[in-house]
Amino acid sequence: MERVEHANQALEQAAELVIEDHFRLGYHVMPPAGWMNDPNGLIYWNEEYHVFYQHYPYEPNWGPMHWGHAKSKNLINWEHLPIALAPSEAYDCGESGGYGCWSGSAVDDNGVLTLVYTGHVDGREPTEVQCIATSMDGVIFNKSSLNPVIAVAPEDGGFGFRDPKVWQHEGQWYMVLGYGKDGLGKTLMYTSSDLLAWRYLGVAAESDGTMGDMWECPDLFPLGDGDDHVLIISPMNMGATKTMYLTGKLSYETGKFDYRYAERLDYGFDFYAPQTFVDGNGRRILIGWMNIWGAQMPEQAHGWMGAFTLPRELTLAEDGTLRMQPVAELVALRKEHHRVEGRSIEAGEITSIAGVQGNQLEIIAVFDAAQSEGEFGLQLRCSEDGAEYTEVIYAVAQRTLRVDRTHSGAGESGVSEVQLDPLEDGSIRLHIFVDRSSVELFANDGTKTVTNRIYPKRDSLGVKLFAREGAAFMEGLDVWELAEKKPANL
Repeated sequence: MERVEHANQALEQAAELVIEDHFRLGYHVMPPAGWMNDPNGLIYWNEEYHVFYQHYPYEPNWGPMHWGHAKSKNLINWEHLPIALAPSEAYDCGESGGYGCWSGSAVDDNGVLTLVYTGHVDGREPTEVQCIATSMDGVIFNKSSLNPVIAVAPEDGGFGFRDPKVWQHEGQWYMVLGYGKDGLGKTLMYTSSDLLAWRYLGVAAESDGTMGDMWECPDLFPLGDGDDHVLIISPMNMGATKTMYLTGKLSYETGKFDYRYAERLDYGFDFYAPQTFVDGNGRRILIGWMNIWGAQMPEQAHGWMGAFTLPRELTLAEDGTLRMQPVAELVALRKEHHRVEGRSIEAGEITSIAGVQGNQLEIIAVFDAAQSEGEFGLQLRCSEDGAEYTEVIYAVAQRTLRVDRTHSGAGESGVSEVQLDPLEDGSIRLHIFVDRSSVELFANDGTKTVTNRIYPKRDSLGVKLFAREGAAFMEGLDVWELAEKKPANL
């Protein structure tokens, strides 16, 4: 516990020095200070939502991993709690290099909040083992004296053995782990009756050769009314970083997941290592890391790094594809409302929306693709001189949706693109959440999503409509200014 207390003291001091710069998000979960990456241990426990995360409290850089912790009663107002885990034992603490309490999950074991995580120490064999820690009050966690509960990978020569996701099915515990071997990403599956003694069932699923050589942060869960399951993975060394989902059938007896459909989960640059959980209403909710490895991270200059996506409710369509929609609770953030009725936008027109500007907005724009030509869309976080903006573009002929960060400001540029067919009525529906340094786009009722961090200047606040290479028709536009709900500090 001494290391946890030391980390909490350092975090309190660092949080006081974090500059409230204009990149600091207004209604997303982010660390009080220091570094944040993967969401861990997402759970609805004792009628509250808990999120944990990979955290280095001493600097805004990746370092020996701790578990940060926040909770909420409504998925909007978050309270930061003391750090839950710090590296302290031989299986998760080293002298130098990479070590720490790496990613994992949380379960309710007869009222006991139990964290299951990977202990990682570079330069030691085995490098990665699986461990548990428990809490009766949801704040103070004690590592088990029986750790590691899985001390070795099932075979030699693998690449990675980490990120346990645990769930219960018909009174038995199940676990999936990220793994890779012979150039193929894999998900391993285990089972247990008590969370302590685990039996290896085998490889649940593996890459077909196109989905990376190691599958980080696997999450396997039932979804829908039948026996369909979804496996979410974050493949390594796949070229561009792409979190994937696979849908199919799972045999709990053999541990085999037979998937029939695979697709990218989110088409933005800044979406990785998502995790899901079930809340008290039976909803399957997903939260992801709203950053990506290797990118420029301008907020580091101000003493912090990292944020979570908005919570998203998952549903499964009949064709095996996922839908991701912002959770209904987010409606409570809405303040002043602006409505623009249907109107034509002439080819070459770029027009500001009177009375609409801000760095914390929710936007719902509906366009009639059948009455539109060329390209149309929205420009967000526009500067007065027109030099800075983030563009959301739909191309009618190509049926593609793009988010262009070429003129977004500091940080990374680049264009995100995804194929998107109009809805049955011929419309394109764009549901957008803008925060001080992020844009989350839910297209056509969550059929496709695009998540990006942007870093515009403080006074780039405008919103514009445009059409190119042909006129466009907008059926309607609703914009809400959103309340600031930053997590309370420790």
